[in-house]
Amino acid sequence: MVGYTTLGTNDLERAVSFFETLLGEFGAREIMNDGRLVLWGTGSGGMFAICKPYDEKPASVGNGTMIALNMETRERVEQLYARAIELGGTDEGPPGERTGAFYGGYFRDLDGNKFCAFCIGG
Repeated sequence: MVGYTTLGTNDLERAVSFFETLLGEFGAREIMNDGRLVLWGTGSGGMFAICKPYDEKPASVGNGTMIALNMETRERVEQLYARAIELGGTDEGPPGERTGAFYGGYFRDLDGNKFCAFCIGG
């Protein structure tokens, strides 16, 4: 199982502002900040971090890389997707049923990293 996920950013302050608000939508709080890396968690498992790359080279987006955020209901999927867009994220596919009971909305953060807010059923 995934313990935490880290994504690189070229503008830590801007990324912190985006994720502090977005992840706060479902109770995540900053639990570590060393000036290069900021880590959020909910206290119930997985964590998420952003950082300036350790090698000091520019951060870049991985093609085919995506982070999926598990929401409890379709309404929460729609709320988180809308909030991401409101914060300056870009649309990669609005919330909707994809296959069977999978309901997801896709967006990119301010650095171009791809996310899916999803629920199964709900």
